[in-house]
Amino acid sequence: MPAGTLRVPVFPLAGALLFPRMQLPLHIFEPRYRAMVRDALSSDRLIAMVQPRDANDPPSLFEIGCIGKLVESEELEDGRFNIVLEGVSRFRIAREAEVETPYRQVDADRGGFADDDDPEPLASVQRAELERESRRYADALGYAVDWEAVSRLDDEMLVNGIAQIAPLDCSSKQALLEANDLSVRADLLVQFMQFQRMLPGGADGPETLQ
Repeated sequence: MPAGTLRVPVFPLAGALLFPRMQLPLHIFEPRYRAMVRDALSSDRLIAMVQPRDANDPPSLFEIGCIGKLVESEELEDGRFNIVLEGVSRFRIAREAEVETPYRQVDADRGGFADDDDPEPLASVQRAELERESRRYADALGYAVDWEAVSRLDDEMLVNGIAQIAPLDCSSKQALLEANDLSVRADLLVQFMQFQRMLPGGADGPETLQ
């Protein structure tokens, strides 16, 4: 296996984004993914999140996802799990591995994502525009937000946090995940929020942004 490539189990889940240093809570109930969690807990605790491209079973996968580390896990009496993943690094699928596990595994190439290590802060005008559009978007959705707490978030937590929770469609979410750096992601977020807010009926649900 080439240097920088790691074999990891993948959890395909539409609309679920994970970024380095961000956390993602998940409820695991399908038997194949219960097995995945048990195996991860007994090894390196790594699980890769990736979005499916379609609704087939098994679905085809987007090429880029994010590897997460299990930092919290709770096994329920019926075998389901509540877990929390913390993002480690983005990756590109080099190939899907032929395995006998009930869940899929891929060889993940972690090269080419330099911004994952230490993202550059946003320019002050860009930060202000993102906060302003976030307020408008939240108002359109009817969300109650503690904006004082939001203003204290660093740029990375603000941008990636909105990207994770905004009710955007899968292709838009994927574009945010694949953005080269934090500044590009922030610009995309502003565009997507503006577009969705201006749709007929407002920003009350995901729409495809092509």
